Amino acid sequence: MATTSTSSRARRALVWLAVIFAAFGAMIGSGIIFDKAGWTPKLALDLEGGTQIILNPQIAVGATVTEEELAQAVGIIRQRVDATGVSEAEVTTQGGTNIVVSIPGTPDQATLDRIRSSAKLEFRPVLITDVADIVSQVATSVTDALAKDPNADLSALGTPQTPATWAVPAGEPTSFSDLNWVTPEIYQTYLNSSCDALDAAGANTADPAKPLTVCSDDQYSKFILGPVEVDGTMVSNAAANYLSGANGVQTNEWGVYLTFNAAGTTAFADVTARLTTLVGAQNQFAIVLDGKVISAPRTLAAIPDGKPVISGSFTEISAKALSDQLKFGALPIGFEVQSSDTVTPTLGVAQLESGLIAGAIGLLLVVIYALFQYRALAIVTISSLATAGVLTYVVITYLSQANGYRLSLAGVAGLIVAIGITADSFIVYFERVRDELREGRTLISAVETGWKRASRTIIVSGAVNLLAAIVLFALAVGNVRGFAFTLGVTTVVDLIVVMLFTHPVLQLIARTRFFSSGHPWSGLDGSALGAVYRGRGEFRVDQSVSTGKRSRVSKEALKRRSIAERNAAENGGDK
Repeated sequence: MATTSTSSRARRALVWLAVIFAAFGAMIGSGIIFDKAGWTPKLALDLEGGTQIILNPQIAVGATVTEEELAQAVGIIRQRVDATGVSEAEVTTQGGTNIVVSIPGTPDQATLDRIRSSAKLEFRPVLITDVADIVSQVATSVTDALAKDPNADLSALGTPQTPATWAVPAGEPTSFSDLNWVTPEIYQTYLNSSCDALDAAGANTADPAKPLTVCSDDQYSKFILGPVEVDGTMVSNAAANYLSGANGVQTNEWGVYLTFNAAGTTAFADVTARLTTLVGAQNQFAIVLDGKVISAPRTLAAIPDGKPVISGSFTEISAKALSDQLKFGALPIGFEVQSSDTVTPTLGVAQLESGLIAGAIGLLLVVIYALFQYRALAIVTISSLATAGVLTYVVITYLSQANGYRLSLAGVAGLIVAIGITADSFIVYFERVRDELREGRTLISAVETGWKRASRTIIVSGAVNLLAAIVLFALAVGNVRGFAFTLGVTTVVDLIVVMLFTHPVLQLIARTRFFSSGHPWSGLDGSALGAVYRGRGEFRVDQSVSTGKRSRVSKEALKRRSIAERNAAENGGDK
């Protein structure tokens, strides 16, 4: 009954392993069918090449970029790239001012937009806007006309006009929404400048303490805005989601939900409380991103909780891109793309082939050692290594499809190191089984007892390797993370294979006549192993073995003596 139960457990384990293979195969196959992916992993920048983007800082004339600002920008851009799922990207500085972003393969437009956008977020009160002026004039004209004649022909009112001049401010502004911020010069710029001209004037580098003339992101509207009252540094979190309607029902429109820190919450509550008392354009506040107004909502009530929502013409992709940019922080300075070029592999196929050859040599040496040490039992080692190799390949391929992972030469090195780690698990298990055979157990009993003792060592060893890989991945950058990632993946694969393949297979072959009878070529021959330990450094030796083997048994007995047994022997306790 116990034998049948053990065999059933072994077969169930193999079935679960087959299910894992089938699941990964199905996911990879669906990616090939629907996403036009491939059966091979994507390669990183050092093996495939990619796109190099050079970003040049946008700063005022005479200003300089500090090392702290550049380092902060590099960190934020790296987080943005990682958030897109692109791995093995390189973000470095050049010449003390520029930032160089190298991305494997050909990045999509969303990734490029995330890199190029500085995500410089500002909240400014609206002072004047052409849309508000026209709407206000239309409403006033209609009201006056209907008051004089309820049957008046409204089509005769004509197109309302924005005033051509602006009075000189009567005094200093008393609030950020005060129209005294608007000088005649600012008003003429607002009237006569096109959106292209305003963009060229450097709205993204404007002084936050002064008013700003700027356009909307769709180039449809122009605004005169007051100084910055709340900025992007006060955003502690951002998330993209569907907007809710007036009745609380979810709509099909996307927005970005912000959460301010304590200072931002207080400042935003003060702003919205003031704007609710104003009318017309001054009731609006503008959300300015990278020098363009993306939204200018009216203020219907104060927002004291510091959780406003940015709405606009967002798609799911653009909303998530903006939320990622704001969540990781705005760049300390704006950047523009200086150049974007295709780069060739820095290492190339030759180095990849060299790495694969090195891995093949290492694998061959492990196979030779297994055949020499374990004879027919080496079949289990070889098949386990093959299973681990195939499972690792399908996992890496799936991650390449689903998460944008790319295999670098450092990652290949991690795979090669994994050969030794995987083989070590088998050796620990097999040697434990052979120790149990030396103690006089049958093969079936030795397999079960040996597994109980070896599995603890294998799990602890795997946990240590996995922890090291996680720490290295978290603390390192660039290609070192690729090594850590593949090391972690192969460690998990090793544990899966040894539990769902190696142990079940050994359970099944232990019941075959070839192995259970202790055939000389099985690798589990009791006489070949030497002896059965009886305690106090003594062994029971099979009398049929040769004199040479008996000599080796004596040496084995001396090796296996404990310290107490050796002391007893030295004191004459064994005489």
